[in-house]
Amino acid sequence: MPDANASCALVNSIVEGARQLNQALSMPQAEQLGQYLALLAKWNQAYNLTAVRDPSEMVVRHVLDALAVRPWLRTPGRLADIGSGPGIPGIILAIAEPTLDVTLIDSNLKMTRFAETAIRALALPNVQVIRARVESLPADQFDQAISRAYAATADFLSSTALLVRPGGEWLAMRGRLDVSAVPATFLSTNIIPLTVPGLAAERHLLIFQLEAAS
Repeated sequence: MPDANASCALVNSIVEGARQLNQALSMPQAEQLGQYLALLAKWNQAYNLTAVRDPSEMVVRHVLDALAVRPWLRTPGRLADIGSGPGIPGIILAIAEPTLDVTLIDSNLKMTRFAETAIRALALPNVQVIRARVESLPADQFDQAISRAYAATADFLSSTALLVRPGGEWLAMRGRLDVSAVPATFLSTNIIPLTVPGLAAERHLLIFQLEAAS
């Protein structure tokens, strides 16, 4: 069947991409990631959840792009995915790291409805969705906060400054370096150039912590 062949090819490309990232990914995990992309592509036809239409391109631009930051996750731990949209990178990272407790935070109704559907369909007990503005959430809940497309780096940090526990980290996934106007209370602890297999574009992970009070 063509659909079965396409699904198999998708899973194989995920496995190969993970191998190129020097990451361990089981076949059930790769299959879950493939199922997530298939569901995303199906919903995308009606709801325009992502500008990437081709599932094979989604492997690179969504799955491998998310997995590239996996070595810098604190596991086990609690991760907030800010402005998660359809669950990227949060759902992808939760599949790859089952001990990671992931909260997807987004105020967009169609995005969060899709994310909730994907969580049920994939039976992901370590993921939850909060449909709210990030500024309205209680403080000191998470070990790390991550953002891929939520806002400029400075806005990401300032709007989530209270969400992360003392000693926690903020992970900003960026193309070009974006460290202008970062709040003075934040310290840049690492700037990591990323290589995403199959993606001919600049990618960086910027890691921040709050300055220790003197």
